[in-house]
Amino acid sequence: MKPLNHDKSITPMKNKPVNSARMPIYRDSGFELYDAETIAEAYRGESDPERIPDHYLYSRYRNPTVEAAELEVQKLEGTKWTILVESGMAAIDLAVSLFQDAGDKRPWLFFSEIYGGTISFADEILEKRRGIDIREFNPVNGKYNLDEFESVVRNVRPKLVYVEIISNPLLLVPDAIGIFSIAKKYGVKIIVDNTFATPYLFKPADHGADIVIHSATKYFSGHGNLTAGAVCGNDEALMKSAIKYRRYTGHMLSADDAYRLSTQILTFSLRFKQQCLNAEAIAALLQGSEVISRVWYPGLKDHPAHNEAKILFGNKGFGGMVTFDFAGKSPAEKRRRRNEFIETVSEKIKVIPTLGDPRSIIMPVESVWGEKYPEPGMLRMSLGFEETEEITGIITDALKKIK
Repeated sequence: MKPLNHDKSITPMKNKPVNSARMPIYRDSGFELYDAETIAEAYRGESDPERIPDHYLYSRYRNPTVEAAELEVQKLEGTKWTILVESGMAAIDLAVSLFQDAGDKRPWLFFSEIYGGTISFADEILEKRRGIDIREFNPVNGKYNLDEFESVVRNVRPKLVYVEIISNPLLLVPDAIGIFSIAKKYGVKIIVDNTFATPYLFKPADHGADIVIHSATKYFSGHGNLTAGAVCGNDEALMKSAIKYRRYTGHMLSADDAYRLSTQILTFSLRFKQQCLNAEAIAALLQGSEVISRVWYPGLKDHPAHNEAKILFGNKGFGGMVTFDFAGKSPAEKRRRRNEFIETVSEKIKVIPTLGDPRSIIMPVESVWGEKYPEPGMLRMSLGFEETEEITGIITDALKKIK
């Protein structure tokens, strides 16, 4: 391959390479390939893609800035490869599509306590447009029963199972290791959304998951300034299929967002550790308040999946999310208290429909997921990485003002 600056009209710094400490932003839509032989070789390489190409062709195919960010995610999740796409929903689409084959009528089994966007995607796209038979597996009193799960798998014989390690918004935690073991026993593929738990708490691929996905918009980015999704795995054939699917569907992440992600992800562990500490402190504070009827947080002993969470996460923490419900004698009273709280904290804690931001943010559950969770007093809080004393002070002062 000829050097990058072979055109004599382009004079680099005294013809010496620029020694950047990190991968630059390559905004090129297409890359120069010099001659017919080289471009033919590049296209042949993309027909059976390797993890890193010998030649870059076109940024819808591959981009060096994106691949630098992929390597950072890959290191965190501990997998052999990572493919980045433009959003968490794109990651879901890519992940499930890896297992969709024409003529295969086997059902797909989705755990029911998962992100609402995933449920809508399964309903509106997978079932209605692609004709896939989607089944749900439901918890009972906040717990998934392994015996019941095995019975369903044995009778339904699904092609794949889709599960979240910490669910949104009730923060349920399944016995993931037990679920993976049963799925493997029956030859069922496993897709895991690890967005809420992150590899800081649990690495699903280490325990047999075929595909691990993330909305990298959230904790990996951590600053609310980009959207991205990650699909991670160990199987080489799935990697090649994922690279091709991204190319054909145009799910490529932009070089600018990849650059931001590759730099911001370097502080992920520091940020998420603090978010876990803040969530633990706020959960305990809320649980002691007279105006709060219930708190959902896996670190609390009365959480239905507390034991499962302890087994999976050890002593590393229980995530950066807390969901809680205001007490009240009527739905109207619950809703009034919820609204008073939102108004009281509005200068410091914003209502923003995402999570994992630097500062704590909240979402009213009824407004977003009211059909599934018709709870007028319920709020989901994503803890930021503020000092614990700061966020506990804000919440304490707000609770005192709620009548």
